[in-house]
Amino acid sequence: MNSANGDDGISMETLVEQLPDAMVFADRSGVIRIWNAASERIFGQPRGLAIGQRLDLIVPERFREAHWEGFERASRDGETKYAGQSLPTRALKGDGEHIYVELSFAIVRDNDGEVVGALATARDITDRFEQDRSNRRRLAELEESLNELQGGGT
Repeated sequence: MNSANGDDGISMETLVEQLPDAMVFADRSGVIRIWNAASERIFGQPRGLAIGQRLDLIVPERFREAHWEGFERASRDGETKYAGQSLPTRALKGDGEHIYVELSFAIVRDNDGEVVGALATARDITDRFEQDRSNRRRLAELEESLNELQGGGT
């Protein structure tokens, strides 16, 4: 099996660029250093604008304080409590629209083991999230109607 080190004609950059999910790498200061094509599509921000910007570019304002507290803690401690998990959350697109994304995180270390930043992959789950919310509302309405038909449950 060939590796992605170029000896088979595939570079790591090529793999990252072709990922179907957004891949965003931010350094310890929270400045975006890697932004793949899926990031452009999902977040609606061209690479040239995103690279060099802080993660506030995609973090909705109401979540920023908690985001930065967690980011700084993970950078300092070298670990995140969300390792191995995918989390649904809201994100901000370039046009100001809020979307739902499923995020996975990793703390990135250099060859000496020093934390150099954080890597996140994201996928847009807005349609699925909205459908689930609609289904939950409909279920609640049906349960309420059933309860009323049964005489209020008394």
